[in-house]
Amino acid sequence: MAEDGPKQPQLSMPLVLDEALTKQMRLRVESLKHRGEKRQDGEKLLRPAESVYRLDFTQQQKLQFERWDVVLSKPGKVTITGTSQNWTPDLTNLMTRQLLDPAAIFWRKEDSDAVDWNEADALEFGERLSELAKIRKVMYFLITFGEGVEPTDLKASVVFNQF
Repeated sequence: MAEDGPKQPQLSMPLVLDEALTKQMRLRVESLKHRGEKRQDGEKLLRPAESVYRLDFTQQQKLQFERWDVVLSKPGKVTITGTSQNWTPDLTNLMTRQLLDPAAIFWRKEDSDAVDWNEADALEFGERLSELAKIRKVMYFLITFGEGVEPTDLKASVVFNQF
């Protein structure tokens, strides 16, 4: 069967665990506990099952979201939430208003090798990433791991069509 024309080149961009930023955010939680203080009004503290990931755009470019590539090596669930935060060297605190909606949720059932997802939300989220790629050098995500999944069980990337 003939194709409808030349296929656009695609770019697969991995979400990479940002260990230093995850550690820094965990230190904030520990510091508050140690000093007996509470979080700032509206501050989002990193929970134990959350990690910070990043997507590095090689250059500001016009990209069109194509799909998510998410692989879970075992059954469980991950929620990927984007942030509008551009972290600065002083690692300003993440506020809940900086979390983007909708989140993309992916899961793998016990009796399946396939990963399912909340398709409408994941597609809308992906389309927002296309817009952010025009102005960002890096995009940060909070990934929440559930039902026994850990960072070592996740391989995730976003595939874009290039113009």
